[in-house]
Amino acid sequence: MIAIIRIAGDVKIREDFRETMMRLGLTKKYSCIVLGNPNEVELGMIKKVKDFVAFGELDDATYKELVEKRGKKFKEKTKVFRLHPPRGGIDSKQHFGIKKGVLGNHGKEINKLVKRML
Repeated sequence: MIAIIRIAGDVKIREDFRETMMRLGLTKKYSCIVLGNPNEVELGMIKKVKDFVAFGELDDATYKELVEKRGKKFKEKTKVFRLHPPRGGIDSKQHFGIKKGVLGNHGKEINKLVKRML
């Protein structure tokens, strides 16, 4: 499963990026979706908005906790969750290729971010 969390708001975002996030279901800041088995189109959309979202591999325990606390159905295979801002804050939103900040691919570290936002 892949969790995608929208970090950036709507201000100063080009219309094509905004539309891609709407198609993914990331309508507001700190909204999160979980894709069970993403296809090529969904992976392409994630790649396009990677500079505005944090994403990574979600484990089963964190997913179960998400559903219990914040579950809301969206379409058939996707769930949308509205999360709090992360406790402890966001160090930096920018990443520029180095592992600084919260944007981009986190791999399995996304579980820590999700737990801070529950």
